[in-house]
Amino acid sequence: MHKTRRHFIKKSAAGALAGGLSFLFPMELLAAMRQRVSPNDRIQVGLIGCNGMGFSDLSSMLKINEIDVVALCDIDDSVLAKRTADLQKAGIKPPKKYKDYRKLLEDQDIDVVIIGTPDHWHCLQLTDALEAGKDVYCEKPIANSIEESMIMRQRVQASDKMVQIGQWQRSQPHFREAIDYVRSGKLGNIRLAKAWAYQGWMNPIPVLPDAPVPTGVDYDMWLGPAVQRPFNPNRFHFNFRWFWDYAGGLMTDWGVHLLDYALYGMNAGTPKSVMAMGGKFAYPDDASETPDSLQTVFEYDDFSILWEHATGIDNGNYGRDHGISFIGNNGTLVLDRNGWEVIPEVGHDSWNKLKDQPKLDRVPIQKSTASGLDLHTENFINAVKNRDASQLNAPIQVGYDAALISHFGNVAYRTGDRLYWDSEKQRFTEDSANKFVNAHYNNGWKLPSV
Repeated sequence: MHKTRRHFIKKSAAGALAGGLSFLFPMELLAAMRQRVSPNDRIQVGLIGCNGMGFSDLSSMLKINEIDVVALCDIDDSVLAKRTADLQKAGIKPPKKYKDYRKLLEDQDIDVVIIGTPDHWHCLQLTDALEAGKDVYCEKPIANSIEESMIMRQRVQASDKMVQIGQWQRSQPHFREAIDYVRSGKLGNIRLAKAWAYQGWMNPIPVLPDAPVPTGVDYDMWLGPAVQRPFNPNRFHFNFRWFWDYAGGLMTDWGVHLLDYALYGMNAGTPKSVMAMGGKFAYPDDASETPDSLQTVFEYDDFSILWEHATGIDNGNYGRDHGISFIGNNGTLVLDRNGWEVIPEVGHDSWNKLKDQPKLDRVPIQKSTASGLDLHTENFINAVKNRDASQLNAPIQVGYDAALISHFGNVAYRTGDRLYWDSEKQRFTEDSANKFVNAHYNNGWKLPSV
């Protein structure tokens, strides 16, 4: 049967949405999807940080007809050129280009800013964007330190601007359905929630010598408030996340996404204590600083949350390379980006002999059928149009809670101590840990004030 162009577009879009792979969405297909709208209805967007998830977020947002991209900002000319060419494939005229994000924020044509830069830039760029009167979609984790996270939360809460954090699983229907089941009580008393990321695709980061700054790169602007160091390819695009100056490794990369749902399911906030064990066990001699293997335990009053990650291994808990499980007396719910299922416990009698009946009905895998990222950006834009922050699926508090415990886990690992948090003083009770609470800005950049 002849397939029309309209049928092809619909089928291709559905396939991309089901996989949640907006960063792979063909620009040519985007051109065919977009429809013209009145200039009065347009929401004009500027993107800061165009190389990774920032452009995925923009691509997702551009599926909404009202969205126009009017400016790109990146410290790398080659990235700006590539993304401009990508947008032209979608029939979008070349946007204005900036290498200094402050110049982009001065642009009065921009209503909404997407922040897709490395973690160590998020606090400055978010607070500056709020001062410039912009609504903001900010990638996770919200910050590279506990202190920055606290500042960002306070600044957003004092603002009337819409701020969505890029924890897009909060908009994924099957995640929400799974949490409804967790909260139904059917699992019985839940003693433990696990979250994990086993990343078999991750290879060692080879030790490389320092090198000249690539042509067209403003390296001083890339470093920003981070410690001044010679340029090294290992610390640049993508691999920055394995170095403490700029990020927190898998703990704050995948951990923020997955621990967020452990917190959500358990109605949990700040833990009583945290301890962590791990190290560079897979690739002890590579260039990265953050641990490639880690187990972290968060203590609450009547349950614990356990985080695990490992690089170079795919076979994680329940045969999944990532996920969250809620382990109850009656059964376990297992959840990942592909779907969720319930595995029942089988009853035992007093002689520890198996009974025939499980304690609850098995729920077979309920598969994901939608793009969480697309739903997340749509949720954000609806909140922008309605000027209603209560509509946001991932407001600043969601980003704060997930970032806070992820940083707790890293601090526990780096000190080797079991840590207790004093919520009133906003400090750890252990002096060894408090040096990791504060942000330390360099190169003339100043930490935003509350």
